[in-house]
Amino acid sequence: MAGYFARFLVALCFVGALAPASALAEQSKRLGPWEVHYNAFNSTLLRPEMAQQYNLERSSRIATLNIAVLAANEAGKPAQRVSIEGYAMNPLSMQQNLEFQEVVEGDAVYYIAQTSFTHLETLRFFITMKQGKEQHELKFSKEFWEN
Repeated sequence: MAGYFARFLVALCFVGALAPASALAEQSKRLGPWEVHYNAFNSTLLRPEMAQQYNLERSSRIATLNIAVLAANEAGKPAQRVSIEGYAMNPLSMQQNLEFQEVVEGDAVYYIAQTSFTHLETLRFFITMKQGKEQHELKFSKEFWEN
């Protein structure tokens, strides 16, 4: 269990480095053997130095998506490397493909993507994660506004 808490603290440090904790409403879902942690937020909340380090855009109309996959059934819930793809859909059913980049920091693994939105727009996310014979889909929605 100590390993899980250590990775959780690393995850908080990474996410905290990206944006203020109050701005990030991290959520998680159990998908098969995985515990998937995810959040989406306006990219203006990214610290400039972190945006530059990870080649992310900061804009009032760009959302940033952050996903981490953990092995829920293993001791310490180790981070999992997965194949990940997906898209965001706006209220008019227009799709934007998401291009994820993998970030590895020590034992932590994150997948980050960005997509555009219009003011007060709710985006629906459809993310497929694969690892060997395991494949699961994460679906969620989030309202974005310019700030």
